[in-house]
Amino acid sequence: MLALLHTSAAHIPVFEALRDEDHEGLELRHFVDEELLARARREGPEAVADEVRAALDEAVAEGARAVLCTCSTIGGVAEAATPGVPVLRSDRPMAAAAVAAGPRIVVLASVESTFGPTVALIEEEARRAGRPVEVRTRLVEGAWDRFAAGDGEGCARLVAAAADAVTGADAIVLAQGSMAPAQRLTTTAVPVLSSPRPGLAAGARAVRAG
Repeated sequence: MLALLHTSAAHIPVFEALRDEDHEGLELRHFVDEELLARARREGPEAVADEVRAALDEAVAEGARAVLCTCSTIGGVAEAATPGVPVLRSDRPMAAAAVAAGPRIVVLASVESTFGPTVALIEEEARRAGRPVEVRTRLVEGAWDRFAAGDGEGCARLVAAAADAVTGADAIVLAQGSMAPAQRLTTTAVPVLSSPRPGLAAGARAVRAG
């Protein structure tokens, strides 16, 4: 069983659909705690380290063979925990793909607290690959308010417009899983990368390996 740690219940149908498309038979169990992101935005990701570890321990106690953290803001905190099974952050494969695409990477996010963890992850993957990177960040104003209000389509339109306005980039990273639907709306020739599909694939591999 693969456990998924979310900070929004809106991610559940996204990952269930991806499972049905790509990983038939994979058992998923979802753990949702919206307060983790709210507090991390106020106080920083390290402020929720104990709560994240408790959630991971609960997932392991319920039979998880691996855990996938789908929140970019707290992904590093989750990955650093050691609950006895692999803990993966869903945005790591996306970061590796961005580094492979070229050195000029633009990160789009709907909340500023995501920038620090995402940029650090991209730079970590660049060091691992021995490649130089130049990372720029852009806040998509209003996108989080739309998402929080349940207007996923409105959020996607704002993110897609922001992606299409990017110039001088080899890859555009959609820093949060909630931004993934914007991929289908973009018209830019620059690769637009999101985390849910490659993240779930990594989680599935971890379950099989375990």
